[in-house]
Amino acid sequence: MIVDHIGITCADLEASKRFYDTVLATLGHRRVLDVEVAVGYGANSPDFWIAQPEVESDNRESHLAFTASGVEAVHAFHAAATGLGAETLHEPRLWPEYHPGYYAVFVRDPDGNNVEAVFHGAAPAGE
Repeated sequence: MIVDHIGITCADLEASKRFYDTVLATLGHRRVLDVEVAVGYGANSPDFWIAQPEVESDNRESHLAFTASGVEAVHAFHAAATGLGAETLHEPRLWPEYHPGYYAVFVRDPDGNNVEAVFHGAAPAGE
């Protein structure tokens, strides 16, 4: 699978929560993770995210996460993106707040979108 998950920003997060809670339930999906500024929906894991924008702008950024085959692939993605001049939003690292083994990097694409490479099987630090 090339796309791991996607996310959009919402002008009114509370209204969007009510909307997606209701309409996605009809398709068998539910709110599986809520971190106050962002909500993840899916059947078992968050595949679709809604969030409040980090910066007010006419261009509300989208978020797209691509599946990586391993930690090395996450680093290769980061090197390739920064080699093309991409801004690093978050350096490659473990993100245990998402789930154990979540290893990702976040960069800004040429259109201002938040693009991520993620591997879900990284060993926790110290193992």
